Amino acid sequence: MRHFIRSSLLAGVAFLGQCALPSASYAQAAPAIAAADKEARNGVLKPQTVLDRMRFLDNQDWDWYTANVPMLETPDKEIDATYYYRFDMMTKHFVYGSPEHGYSVTEFIDRPWWSGTYGAIVAPVGLQFSDMRWLKDQRVTRDYARYWFHTPGAQPRNYSNWFGASMWGLYETWGDKSFVLSLLPDMVEQYSGWERDRYNADFKMFYQTGHQDGMETNINSRQVKDWFSGAPGFRPTLNSYLYADAVAISNTAALAGDADTAKLYSAKAADLRAQVQNRLWDPKRQHFFHMFSQDEQDGIKAGTLTYETGKYAGNTHGRELLGFVPWQFNLPDPKAKVDYAAAWKTIMDPNGFFAPYGPTTVERNDPQFKITPRCCVWSGDSWPYATAQTLEAMANLLNNYEQVYVTKADYVKLLKVYTLTQRHEGKPYIAEAANPDTGAWQIVDGHSEHYFHSSYIDLVITGLAGLRPRADDVLEVNPLFPAEWAYFALDDISYHGHNVSILWDQDGTRYNKGKGLTLIVDGKIAGNAPTLQKLEVAIPAPVPALPTDAAINFAVNNEGSYFPNFTASFSDPKTALQRLNDGVAWYLNAPPNRWTTEGSPNKSDTLVMNFGAVRPVSSLKLYFLDDGDTLRPPKDYEVEYWKDGAWLKVPASTKYPKQPEGRRPNIVTFADPVSAEKFRFTFIHSPGSFTGLSEVEAWGHATLPLSVPTAEIDDLAYNPGHQEYPKASASYTSNFDKIEEVNDGKVFFSSNSRNRWTAFESPNETDWIQIDFGAKKTVGRVDLYLFGDGAGIRSPLGYSLIFWNGTDWKPMEIVSMTPNQPTQGTVNSVQVKPVKASKVGVIFKHDSPGRTGLTELMVFEK
Repeated sequence: MRHFIRSSLLAGVAFLGQCALPSASYAQAAPAIAAADKEARNGVLKPQTVLDRMRFLDNQDWDWYTANVPMLETPDKEIDATYYYRFDMMTKHFVYGSPEHGYSVTEFIDRPWWSGTYGAIVAPVGLQFSDMRWLKDQRVTRDYARYWFHTPGAQPRNYSNWFGASMWGLYETWGDKSFVLSLLPDMVEQYSGWERDRYNADFKMFYQTGHQDGMETNINSRQVKDWFSGAPGFRPTLNSYLYADAVAISNTAALAGDADTAKLYSAKAADLRAQVQNRLWDPKRQHFFHMFSQDEQDGIKAGTLTYETGKYAGNTHGRELLGFVPWQFNLPDPKAKVDYAAAWKTIMDPNGFFAPYGPTTVERNDPQFKITPRCCVWSGDSWPYATAQTLEAMANLLNNYEQVYVTKADYVKLLKVYTLTQRHEGKPYIAEAANPDTGAWQIVDGHSEHYFHSSYIDLVITGLAGLRPRADDVLEVNPLFPAEWAYFALDDISYHGHNVSILWDQDGTRYNKGKGLTLIVDGKIAGNAPTLQKLEVAIPAPVPALPTDAAINFAVNNEGSYFPNFTASFSDPKTALQRLNDGVAWYLNAPPNRWTTEGSPNKSDTLVMNFGAVRPVSSLKLYFLDDGDTLRPPKDYEVEYWKDGAWLKVPASTKYPKQPEGRRPNIVTFADPVSAEKFRFTFIHSPGSFTGLSEVEAWGHATLPLSVPTAEIDDLAYNPGHQEYPKASASYTSNFDKIEEVNDGKVFFSSNSRNRWTAFESPNETDWIQIDFGAKKTVGRVDLYLFGDGAGIRSPLGYSLIFWNGTDWKPMEIVSMTPNQPTQGTVNSVQVKPVKASKVGVIFKHDSPGRTGLTELMVFEK
């Protein structure tokens, strides 16, 4: 959620014309790796030399970092490590959704049930765009910008956000006029939707609950009946966001030459600014507050601010970190007679918001201040989302306002606190909430690890380094890092299509580009100052970004459809083949996103990728695991394709790297596209190890939408939904689920799967499910895709298979079961002695008090 619109917001509503904390240790110099060290772009930092210090990163695709990441070097190794970790973390959330819609970005690593298509949640979208706009390859960012209004199932207003302001922020960074103009209709639709859904004409502001503001169980919600979600109120958050969105629309409309729309939204922004300043500011407590929009229990009155009425009436506290959000968008009028900046007196005060691993979400002495061991109670816990907002607001305050309450040193100190809060077991890490006094994370396993709900990269670039994005052809740099630092380099930044470097070299010997502060643009020194100060230099007009490659990934399957699919000669029963084409790659042991051959008796194993239709493939990517012991990249691998009933070697292909490497994509490029329905990979395991993958991709070019797969589906139970048979039935089906989804060909193993059958809340200790084929079939194998959510849905204690012989149900004779115990999150494949049957059934013995669930049941002839 967050951001953009700094100098343009301040200049006018319309754009017309060190905290001493413990240090973690990281790997030092590392052995040379396969990727060659690239030359320094502006003659400053060599990327691989810098990256060799970051060997702790999970994603070790050094080519990706070199091609995408502005290189950073500071005297503070904790800031450096966290900066590169945030790029690593970001890649865990890039989801290639589908060929038709491209990339999306997740908030939670597990794509929870309340997320939209491909797992996206709109709450952090502004903060995500803040960091992602600095990626040099813009494809993911552009796809994600289009996602919200062009992908069915996206949820652009499920939570408060500043989508429009974020789009203007992309323009300020990239200088791409055509792209922001293409998004103007989406920006307007978003604002109009908020007006339809959340605008109160009497108060002339937008109302929101704490929960839909992303801030459940806050000190205002805890005063009403619905203590979790809270009651509707006028909050400094959403109203600041929509002020920023209105300014962004006005600016974009002016850029398009649409004076009427620019004027209309300029007026909307001006009115909203006035309402926030006049209604949500308390001159006695000198802070912006939540205002209740209706009468509530205990005497709370509509139109009153936090603690003005109700149980805590007259209490002098009630300040929340959200009271600083207006500065995130330069909303407070710098020319106002009211000293709004006085609110900042509390930010560095331990009796206010400051904490060793803070800031706290509520001031320390508030009567409802509360730190909890489990997420999420936003009444005192440290929240990276709000911390990022506050740091951006502080940078704006330091750059755009005259005030005496915070200093550059305060910014660096708070940034360092935020930096060291992002630690777990001595390494960079982030989750949803932390204890502000101890730094202990409130981790929900498999859900909140490496949580992309905040920014950090942007705070380093626009705050610490001081690059202030703007819409004109001026490079403005106002560093906040201390002049006592002997050196600082932010190198190879893509800004308005130009290559920019920001250097600080006290004596001129580290970078040999001169003493003091130096700005380099496209390889030439554009500005210099002997002291650390604000610099503004003219730069050439924006350079359009190179056209984004329109290649599509034919292998991905986020719809859970039968095709594309994978089969293997051997699979570790704890890992699912469906992970191989879920559109995202990471290499962690926990939470895992992998398929492996661990336990295989074979020296080599095969993996077959079946598109279900002929696709023109130009390159393949294999994301091998490397856990350093049991799972290693294969010694070698071969690629074949299926043609005319035989497997053929791919002619004229190139592997990069030449020898398989883990924790990065291994790319096989074809001299000419290979049109095939299936590809087969043969992995020759490294001695003493097994092969594993996080993802397999198949890239090429084709007309969209893709043609529907035409290959025969050999699952005898499959029913796409419009046929009478095969027909599924069960002794009990949960009210939350559908029996028809057990044989629709869709497999979803997410802990929050939305395509499943379960017996949740069944009164029975055993339940059955059956498939009626409508005619006799030969049955030789039954595959059960057991689903579990770690709570009420569990693997059964056991199951038995039965078939209908025409007059009676009989047990099937089991030949083999893989795995030999029921296991959720993977396929449980049961080979049986072949039988002729018109119906087959499965009887589950539940693991009480839990109940059994399936995301799919498949039946095969053999």
